[in-house]
Amino acid sequence: MKLESYIEGKWYGASGAGKDLFHAVNGSKVYEISSEGIHFQRMLEYAKDKGGRALRKMTFHERSLRLKELALYLTEKKEAFYEISKATGATRKDSWIDIDGGIGTLFVISSKGRRELPNEKVYIDGDIEPLSREGSFIGRHICVPLEGVAVHINAFNFPCWGFLEKFSGSFLAGVPSIIKPASQTAYLTESMIKSIIQSNILPEGSLQLICGGVGDLLDHMTGQDVVTFTGSAETGLKLKSHPAILKNNTRFNMEADSLNCSILGMDVKPEDEEFGLFVKEVVREMTSKTGQKCTAIRRIFVPENLQEAVIKGLKEKLSTITIGDPSLKEVRMGPLASLDQVEEVKRNVDLLQKSADLVHGSFDGFKPLGQGTEQGAFFPPFLLHCQSPLDSKEAHSVEPFGPVSTVMPYKNVDEVNTLAKMGEGSLVGSLFTADDDIAREVVLGTASHHGRIMIVNKDSAKESTGHGSPLPHLVHGGPGRAGGGEELGGVRSVFHYMQRTSLQGSPTTLSHVTNEWMTGAKGLEDRVHPFRKYFEELRIGETLITPRRTVSEADIVNFAGVSGDYFYAHMDEIAAKDSLFEKRVAHGYFVLSAAAGLFVDPAPGPVQANYGLDNLRFIEPVGIGDTIQAKLTCMRKTRKPLRDDEKANGVVVWNVEVSNQNDEMVALYNILTLVECKERKAL
Repeated sequence: MKLESYIEGKWYGASGAGKDLFHAVNGSKVYEISSEGIHFQRMLEYAKDKGGRALRKMTFHERSLRLKELALYLTEKKEAFYEISKATGATRKDSWIDIDGGIGTLFVISSKGRRELPNEKVYIDGDIEPLSREGSFIGRHICVPLEGVAVHINAFNFPCWGFLEKFSGSFLAGVPSIIKPASQTAYLTESMIKSIIQSNILPEGSLQLICGGVGDLLDHMTGQDVVTFTGSAETGLKLKSHPAILKNNTRFNMEADSLNCSILGMDVKPEDEEFGLFVKEVVREMTSKTGQKCTAIRRIFVPENLQEAVIKGLKEKLSTITIGDPSLKEVRMGPLASLDQVEEVKRNVDLLQKSADLVHGSFDGFKPLGQGTEQGAFFPPFLLHCQSPLDSKEAHSVEPFGPVSTVMPYKNVDEVNTLAKMGEGSLVGSLFTADDDIAREVVLGTASHHGRIMIVNKDSAKESTGHGSPLPHLVHGGPGRAGGGEELGGVRSVFHYMQRTSLQGSPTTLSHVTNEWMTGAKGLEDRVHPFRKYFEELRIGETLITPRRTVSEADIVNFAGVSGDYFYAHMDEIAAKDSLFEKRVAHGYFVLSAAAGLFVDPAPGPVQANYGLDNLRFIEPVGIGDTIQAKLTCMRKTRKPLRDDEKANGVVVWNVEVSNQNDEMVALYNILTLVECKERKAL
């Protein structure tokens, strides 16, 4: 059966013979793959005209909700993906990382998009930049979606997670995606994308799929497009150097396989809990996904006096690993993705042995469990020992993409920091230590060469997610050999697909452009109190200027009694004279409470609750006899998703300025209120 591509709104099966794809466990042919006949330029144009236009009409929150809906849909279908995943050689646990991990990323990015991005089509980046003395000319940065296409080229080891973690960021940004999976495991990607297309959750044109080669696709890249790549550094360099990408400064984000390390701290003894945790983690990373992870531990750094103990511990655990058909319950490690991978890993093991000794692993007498496995792409765990790592070129430059790792000794923290950096850039490093001083020294000494560092001790181990697990909340990528790119990191992933533009103009004009009120912009006044208005009725910039209130000594004494705050600056006349205030002053939180009393409308109305307070600053003290006044301005509105068990509502952010009788600002802050909607309708 031949895999299909999804292009221009329909599924396309290439004519003619394609490349054969084989079952990793038994070697049987499972699919053919070819992209012959695809018109790649039309594919790009369709994505821009159909998908891009549809996505840019949606807000961040609308796109976030589509991601959540998609995640829920895929969760219901995931058992079908698990069944197909068996052909890739993945165990149930391996498939969980790929399938559930990918779906989980959709959930996280969706959630963070709704919490950290506005319900708008534009993102305001940073604060106002004052550019003039009177404040009539200001600067502000915004981010808007690029009007091109995100081309995601993925590796064979994670056919689901690999494209979902990239797609989630580009979709949330408002940029359509073209997915190009690696051929070896493209049938699992095709299966999931077929399910996605059937769901009709995504706007047409926002997701397309290429099964096979990319043809002349990259020839048509522009400065509005983005290419992301996961795989070998060699292939990544070839793509990154494409003439069209260089000529048009097409954004290129690469995440390459790297020589990641794990370090056992000098403080650890064989009887310590951290020692056992270290050995367990190294074995897990060598055997999980059969070592076919870009984050797998390739270099094992241990204090020189613990070499023998570590090697012994690793050999004992590696000897218990059952290898064979992943469908068997007792099997803990399956095959590599293909026979080509077997030959490649063998070649790299031979290269490593130029400066390292093989201490565990052999094909002699090796027989994986299960029927028909003799034709599968199986590879047993290999452990090597390099006695002189500072003098070894191979240990820090050769990566066997399989269940292979090398133990190397070090004398002190400075030396292990040097060794860790000899990998010339890694996606992740881990450190097992109970000494926080060592942790600080290693982190500050190696962070420049790592995209992520995991520190483990007995306190964190129970809930640690593991060395080899990139999380959607944190960045995934690394410098140098690791590709120099960055993925994930919550909403950070979104900005790779957006253009940051600086705006200059009057506060009123920029407020209108961004749909967010800015200090200095003209306000809108109305006879109706803003707290009497429903969410839809409130206008950005709507302003209420309150009556005044004079602060008395009784106010301060009463607030101290209610709050229990008898700080000397509020209560002790003599001590207060020697303070920086030079007099008794009102509590800052009394000022906030008094301001609320000035602007709150007490009768029942659309305002349901105080939702929070942000960006509070006390600027000038308020003393006995001072008179305060508040200015309340509708700054930003965010409609909340409609739920069955509550009234339709939204969050309104109000800018509050509290001033004294001299028109001096005494407090600045934002309050958030939950405001009822007039009409019950979905976001």
